[in-house]
Amino acid sequence: METLADLLRNEILWRNTDLVANLVSRQPGLFGELFRIFSGNTEPLSRRAAWALDIVSEKNPELIQPYLDEIVDLLPSFRHDGLKRHSLRMLSRSPLPSESHLGNLVNLCFDLLLSPGESVSAKVYSMEILYRISQIEPDLKKELADSIEWRMNEETPGFKNRGQKIMKKLYSEIAANQKAL
Repeated sequence: METLADLLRNEILWRNTDLVANLVSRQPGLFGELFRIFSGNTEPLSRRAAWALDIVSEKNPELIQPYLDEIVDLLPSFRHDGLKRHSLRMLSRSPLPSESHLGNLVNLCFDLLLSPGESVSAKVYSMEILYRISQIEPDLKKELADSIEWRMNEETPGFKNRGQKIMKKLYSEIAANQKAL
């Protein structure tokens, strides 16, 4: 029988990624093995595993929850955009990691958001994550709004679209908070 790693090595990427994702969805006990391949940070296997993890965790979000802190710890070591993109996407739709990892996640997301060399998807998912964190840490709202605004003129239409939506919410929340004072 082929292992998950064997399936991910196959050249027909899309079909095999879906095959692995469907297999792991049907057999959740394999999720840990898939996560180990992902966390190995070896190209292209880890990137393909990240893609499958993303698909599986979207359908079965409870499977990724025990691994959220580990994803935060792994993110700084990822150089390939695909690993960052899938990791941030999973984090953007999952419950926030433990409080002990929030500071690292905030710093990492601000670094990605403000870096001219990062992909739009990494920046957009970072924005989303930072916005969610700002809901429990309101002191971040102004810094996040300023950071998005600072990048607006240099970014793509996709960034601008998402950035404007998040800034609108942030400015509304900041204004409401100031009225309450």
